[in-house]
Amino acid sequence: TQNGREVVMSTVFMLIGENSRTVAHAVGEKLKEINASLPEGVVATAVYDRTKLVDKTLQTVQTNLLEGAVLVIVVLFVLLGNFRAAFLTALVIPFAMLMTVTGMVQTRVSANLMSLGALDFGLLVDGAIIIVENCLRRLSQAGNTPLPLKTRMELVFEATREVIRPALFGVFIITAVYLPIFALEGVEGKMFHPMAITVVIALLSAMLLSVTFVPAMVALLFKKPAQEKHNPIMRGASALYRPMLDWVLKGRYLVVFAASALVVVFGYQATKLGSEFAPNLDEGDIAMHALRIPGTSLSQAIALQEVLENKIKQMPEVERVFAKIGTADVATDAVPPSVADNFIILKPREQWPDPDKTKEQVVQELAALVEPIPGNRYEFLQPIQMRFNELLAGVRAELAIKVFGDDFESLAALGKEIEAAITQVEGIADIQVEQTTGLPLLNIIPNRQKLMQHGISLAQVQAQVATAMGGAVAGKFYSGDIRSDIVVRLGEARRQNVDALSYLPISLPDGHSVPLKELVSLERVSGANQINRENGKRRVVVTANVRGRDLGSFVADIQQAVSEKVELPTGYWLEYGGTYQKLQSASQRLSIVVPVTLLMIIGLLVLALSSFKDAMIIFTGVPLALTGGIAALLLRDIPFSISAAVGFIALSGIAILNGLVMVSFIRELRKEGIKLNQAIFDGALTRLRPVLTTALVASLGFIPMALNTGIGSEVQRPLATVVIGGIISSTLLTLFVIPALYRILHKEKESILTDVEVLESADGK
Repeated sequence: TQNGREVVMSTVFMLIGENSRTVAHAVGEKLKEINASLPEGVVATAVYDRTKLVDKTLQTVQTNLLEGAVLVIVVLFVLLGNFRAAFLTALVIPFAMLMTVTGMVQTRVSANLMSLGALDFGLLVDGAIIIVENCLRRLSQAGNTPLPLKTRMELVFEATREVIRPALFGVFIITAVYLPIFALEGVEGKMFHPMAITVVIALLSAMLLSVTFVPAMVALLFKKPAQEKHNPIMRGASALYRPMLDWVLKGRYLVVFAASALVVVFGYQATKLGSEFAPNLDEGDIAMHALRIPGTSLSQAIALQEVLENKIKQMPEVERVFAKIGTADVATDAVPPSVADNFIILKPREQWPDPDKTKEQVVQELAALVEPIPGNRYEFLQPIQMRFNELLAGVRAELAIKVFGDDFESLAALGKEIEAAITQVEGIADIQVEQTTGLPLLNIIPNRQKLMQHGISLAQVQAQVATAMGGAVAGKFYSGDIRSDIVVRLGEARRQNVDALSYLPISLPDGHSVPLKELVSLERVSGANQINRENGKRRVVVTANVRGRDLGSFVADIQQAVSEKVELPTGYWLEYGGTYQKLQSASQRLSIVVPVTLLMIIGLLVLALSSFKDAMIIFTGVPLALTGGIAALLLRDIPFSISAAVGFIALSGIAILNGLVMVSFIRELRKEGIKLNQAIFDGALTRLRPVLTTALVASLGFIPMALNTGIGSEVQRPLATVVIGGIISSTLLTLFVIPALYRILHKEKESILTDVEVLESADGK
């Protein structure tokens, strides 16, 4: 049905591995050809086309990437203080993207919300910033006279060599932290693997350009003397940082204690964060599941559906509504005529009477509008979300409470108990118990003595009753080339009336007839509507959706309510399914893989620095970076999700990069014989510009993702929020905590000797 009228509807299926956008466009072209051959007055139109949603999400991604690129380039021009240097660094962005797109084509990763959702141009230029900044510093120290190409190349080579090891290891570490995402399996793996593949390709491409293209271009472009310019922003930052750094080195123990306290406080606050599998993507449309009394006939369902659709069309925000009642013989999911999937297509927001109205308000108004219609119960979701939930747990709601056991009546009773127990949980909506009973049946009990007296068999009686109830083909109807069966059966009123049916004349072999009630007795009974099994065990499912709160705490409250109010008999047990189940499985897998990855990062740091002590100093950047990410989520009231987890994973690598560069530079100064305090002071001040620049470009690259409200931005928002908050805290760590820690853990004489010996042994190798 559509807009209260009966129509013919079909679904186009896509082969596994094909691109939905390409297939949908091809179907649209075929529909044009089909329409040309249809009779007058018959039109075939697409009522639901996924490409509209895909195009809107791609538009969101495109906007985020373009705005991010502009912000990054502006910051480069402002902070680097040199037009050519900024332009050269910015060139890494388009070249790296070309290489990334090539890699995506080779790995068969399509461009979509997930694959491009974590790309940050600020991260791509981090390595280039470090190398360009150091090259400029070395060139400016070479004097005010023009340098020949050979000399410039030697200086650039030396400048690149100074920072290439920490820069390379930093990018390798950022790449390595994405490895846990590849450990995700099932649906979560399908969702996040493309994101990890794209980011890894982009980072490796950018790093390759940073150590080849960037140094070569610096040597070629800077023919005239390069003057290291400090713009007003950097001069102000340096003037502010100098006394603060002096105080940090004097009060180093207090700084480290304060940082540790901060980590503990926000570690505790993290336990109060809500949780969900993935943020709900606003698809722009509504899927309404209408459940009616078991045994509702197709004609009754169509009549009820027409009333429902005419009611829904009264809403000014609704463009059209169409529904699928039951399913055909061959279907993706077998449901009876008592179940209807309603797809409510909304108008563009600018055509709403109140464009500022939220979709949640529209759903609430819709529920209030259709609730008074008798004979219906409803679940409200979104078209793709409904199928996604069904793929996860076999149910369309966000939460499924599965009750397993042997006795069917006990299972049904337990389902009702659970429904009553969870009704008062905050945020619960659309509670349904699987319709396992209540199917109206007509029992026909034969009187075998009467059958023998009249000389008729039970099979003959059954055949005549079947014809009366279900119908039999009595002939053919021809209209041009079209042939249709003529089916004869009793009218609806007599089929539904047991008393009238009892007078159905039954033909006897001798040509006479007797009423049906002479041969059988009729009675109405209530039977099983459906008996479902999972892993060979009978089960009943209680489903619910959540509104206005996170899924994790919602399920925790549900579990508490059920444990307090429902007592399970021996041999019966519960399982919680739906998107919550996927959140649990993904979290468990990450809880194993992430610590292994962090150990691998420590190993890479030790390899880069040849010092376990210095590796651990840099590694302390991870917990403080996570502190900022947690604080950002709390401030924006965003629950923890797999999307946020990806943000925390990316943050771990970003936090280490700047710390690695600063510690490496301090070690270089100490190698030259500079005293410990002076080396820390000079090293931190010298690395102030690249640290601030890399932090700003990385965070600004994510700002459009964090603030965008377009369709699809919900998935990117937690990731971007975590990274921005974490970069702020990790920058503070790099500038203040690392110098303090380095001063605490290193002694003046011992550390110089150790560093020199380590460097000499490394050179000897």
